[in-house]
Amino acid sequence: MVRLLLLLLLLPLLHVWATTPEPCAVDDDDFRCACNFTAPEPEWSSAYQCMSAVEVEIRGGGRSLKQFVKFANTDPRQYADVVRALRLRRLTVGDAQVPALLLFALLRGLGSSRLNHLTLEDLEVIGSTPPPPPEATGPALSTLRLRNVSWAAGGAWLAQLQLWLKPGLTALTIAQAHSLAFPCADLRAFPSLTSLDLSDNPGLDERGLAAALCRDKFPALRELALRSTGVQTPGGVCAALAAAAVRPQHLDLSHNALRAAAAPGAPPCVWPSALSSLNLSSAGLEQVPAGLPAQLSALDLSNNQLNREPRPDELPKVRELALAGNPFQDPKNSGVVSACERLIQALGLSGTLVLLQAARSLA
Repeated sequence: MVRLLLLLLLLPLLHVWATTPEPCAVDDDDFRCACNFTAPEPEWSSAYQCMSAVEVEIRGGGRSLKQFVKFANTDPRQYADVVRALRLRRLTVGDAQVPALLLFALLRGLGSSRLNHLTLEDLEVIGSTPPPPPEATGPALSTLRLRNVSWAAGGAWLAQLQLWLKPGLTALTIAQAHSLAFPCADLRAFPSLTSLDLSDNPGLDERGLAAALCRDKFPALRELALRSTGVQTPGGVCAALAAAAVRPQHLDLSHNALRAAAAPGAPPCVWPSALSSLNLSSAGLEQVPAGLPAQLSALDLSNNQLNREPRPDELPKVRELALAGNPFQDPKNSGVVSACERLIQALGLSGTLVLLQAARSLA
């Protein structure tokens, strides 16, 4: 009888537990932990489940985190041993309104951790930035990704953030930014940065690119991605690179509405000599753009609107040429694609020329 009574009393509680999802979930290997605090009264303490995880994702459910500012002045030396023992390598923080004081306190607190990948998404950083430390006290990141992050500091945000991070950043991604007009005088150089991705900033265009690429601040840059950034001509991008003394080896201009003709009156641009790969795919091109580099290892013109195969004199000297997805390759446009045409498409222009030369020598 007693057992039956206890069961009847526990049934409502069991129903609540079953219908109220846990804000945090950890996989079986304690490798990845994800928290999404969407409940009206979130159980913030559930985040302690992530203490042993390598990859952690914390989303605030769109709410303000002002209530945690009181912890911003905590001396990180009090828990440095605990932070050093964490397995944490990748951290994502998103979907919240965060006081700048709290965000930089988080970076300071993780300074003794082994965190190397940090992602900030859908954040509104409010309030004034705390005074910078005498030396960087934040984590030694190798990768930093920001998507849809607004800063009360405006365009000065990158220079301020930079002061808190230890040197060694190699990859930086900034998407859906509210401001990329950096005050170059305040920005320090990124001596180790080899990859910069400014994709998904449709209002950037060539003028904004010139403002974002502060001169001599990216001496080691090798990969530059500018997908969906509103740039209109490869020549305009070339001019911005030249002005900033940026010399990438790989340049991605795909998913932009590119014009084939250069801007009227625009002087010819000298492309970086190190540039070996250029991606112009999905750019709506009806012909090969003018003013491309004279020589490339790889050129991607796939998924454009080319109605005929480009002539050799329209193309740079290139080892790998991608033309798939253009109308001239559609069998409906020309009947049957011959085996020879398929071979040409597979080999690219340079490989085809080699075959033709070999055929002439045998004739």
